Amino acid sequence: MAERSFKAEVEHLKLGEGETFTGEGILAITKALLESGVGYVGGYQGAPISHLMDVLADAEELMTDLGIRFEANANEAAAGAMLAASVHYPIRGAVTFKGAVGVNVASDSLANLASSGVTGGAMIIVGEDYGEGSSIMQERTHAFAMKSQFWLLDPRPNLPSIVKAVSDGFELSEASNSPVMLMVRIRACHVTGSFACRDNQRPKLTASEALSDPRSDFSRVVLPPMSYAHEQDKVNNRWPAAEKFVRERKLNEFFGPGDAPLGIVVQGGMYNGVIRALQRLGLADIYGETDVPLYVLNVTYPLISDEFLEFCAGKEHVLVVEEGQPEFIESQLGSFLYRAQSSVKLHGKDLFPMAGEYTGAVMLDAIEGFVRQSAPAMLPAAVRAPNVEKPETPDLSKTVPIRPPGFCTGCPERPIFAAMKLVEKELGKHQIAGDIGCHLFASLPPFEIGGATMGYGLGPAANGAFDGGGEKRPVAIIGDGGFWHSGLSSSFTNMAFNKSDGVAIVVDNFYSAATGGQDIMSSRADNATKLTKHPISKAIKGVGIDWVREVDRTYDVGRMRDTIREALTTPAKGPKVIVASSECMLNRQRREKPLRQKAIKDGRRVETPRFGVDEEICTGDHACMRLSGCPSLSLKKLDDPLRDDPVASIDQSCVGCGNCGEVADAAILCPSFYRADVISNPGKFEQWWAGKRAAVIGWLIRRRATRRLAFGAAS
Repeated sequence: MAERSFKAEVEHLKLGEGETFTGEGILAITKALLESGVGYVGGYQGAPISHLMDVLADAEELMTDLGIRFEANANEAAAGAMLAASVHYPIRGAVTFKGAVGVNVASDSLANLASSGVTGGAMIIVGEDYGEGSSIMQERTHAFAMKSQFWLLDPRPNLPSIVKAVSDGFELSEASNSPVMLMVRIRACHVTGSFACRDNQRPKLTASEALSDPRSDFSRVVLPPMSYAHEQDKVNNRWPAAEKFVRERKLNEFFGPGDAPLGIVVQGGMYNGVIRALQRLGLADIYGETDVPLYVLNVTYPLISDEFLEFCAGKEHVLVVEEGQPEFIESQLGSFLYRAQSSVKLHGKDLFPMAGEYTGAVMLDAIEGFVRQSAPAMLPAAVRAPNVEKPETPDLSKTVPIRPPGFCTGCPERPIFAAMKLVEKELGKHQIAGDIGCHLFASLPPFEIGGATMGYGLGPAANGAFDGGGEKRPVAIIGDGGFWHSGLSSSFTNMAFNKSDGVAIVVDNFYSAATGGQDIMSSRADNATKLTKHPISKAIKGVGIDWVREVDRTYDVGRMRDTIREALTTPAKGPKVIVASSECMLNRQRREKPLRQKAIKDGRRVETPRFGVDEEICTGDHACMRLSGCPSLSLKKLDDPLRDDPVASIDQSCVGCGNCGEVADAAILCPSFYRADVISNPGKFEQWWAGKRAAVIGWLIRRRATRRLAFGAAS
């Protein structure tokens, strides 16, 4: 089950001509695909491009009725390869995955696709979550678009512009026989708005219909000498065709006055930030009417030389708003001016920071600096000569702690690393490689296990250099999502083939949990459209690894500890793999909580486990926190003047997983943890018995209170 369901919203995708669609950007993209007559869609569901794959999955029935093939691909490379259907056939296809990392995984298939060219429109929708909203390394897709000549669309972040970009993108792809990329940021995915609908279109040729009339053309195969001809075709035919289409269809936009001493060139996706900054400077209104000319690049590659030079005509200064580094756009525009022997002074990274997200404050400071430098008279008097100086922004980095990501309350991965800490205490520190996924949080306090990750599914492969028979065995962590993404082929076959003696722990939480809880091959759930329930251990043994241990309940910290110790100390040679399984607690809560609430509402008896800490027994050494780190486990200051140290305390966010108690038992900590079952809708006997217990406990408390010595004030 995915993190969020779009079943209700999918009904809006059926709207037609004359109706108005209102909703989020990701739904608008899906609607635009349906209106464009797309023949097949796919993508990697483990890529957090703000739920777009979840929308497509929930709309699968609608797409099937239209003759559209939908596939949840095993990884980005498989998604890119799916676009092969558009090479020979006039079928429009679209796939989606995360920007820089997804494009890198798919680079082989995408490079071949760009070389051979396409007949039908081919579109890759990439989630470019650059900046503080990103969960990956800070890179841009722009470099790949330039390298392989994918035309890169970056529409203004409003629904009409996004929908238009999808339609224009397919037509651009077909007009230039080249694939295109549509770049959407997180904010664009979730921006809300409206647009006028068109009717959904069945593909002119479906993928199933194409099978009855197979086509082939050896000139499209990427082999010498055809590949040499592909490069020439790119430069001599496809590129000019793309520039012509962009220019004639006016895909880029111009706003503001025709004559001004200065102008701003902006990526389409950064348009809202620029307008907001100009508004705060008194140079634009809330409707986007601006006193400063804007050249909005809804297509950031290829850049159109004569279009840009026309914009620069009559201007002395031009600012380029390009988020991220290197400054690809600014450098290209600078070369246009140089070749034209223009006197226009180009600004960009001299005013904007080279790296980092262009937040509202960054945008305002840079644009204000540009206008002050280039045409100060344009600024309103209040801005041009403020009465007071701007207060300095305080540096809070030394006083406000960072807030890195962490495991959820009740996460079944936490006890795995508690067990590893216990083994580390016995056997010493080991070389540990991580992987992409929730388990990477273990590199942070309180566990501090592992300190490097090389890519999704590459955890065990990252230990290849250390797997040479040293005194200690290297350990690698990999999740079930990473295992099925590429880990089986890239890491475990690598371990088997090279006769590794290392240890790999597969964290199996039943889903692609880090990206929303989508089903994968080893999920235990029934899935109407996907095949699940394939054991990871069976796949591992299938590639020739015999030493495989399964722990079917990770919360059993003692068993986890003993299994990890065995893997690290056994005299057996060869790869050793531990498959540690327990369901993702978030997904479990999403499934069980509504059922529990309904049962309570219906008056049925329901037991809900809760854990607590006995303040009288807790020693206050907090070892439980260092071995658990659960967000529900915190500190509590006692009123007892004889006890200075705070004790452990469990708050109401506890989900009753029992990890804290298991850790305390396995580590032989203080026995202060207790379990209490909260009973909703108890029976009559339970209510009577609870009353009797409360009366007895109350009597014991009062008796104890009377025996305490009391010291009054001296008279």
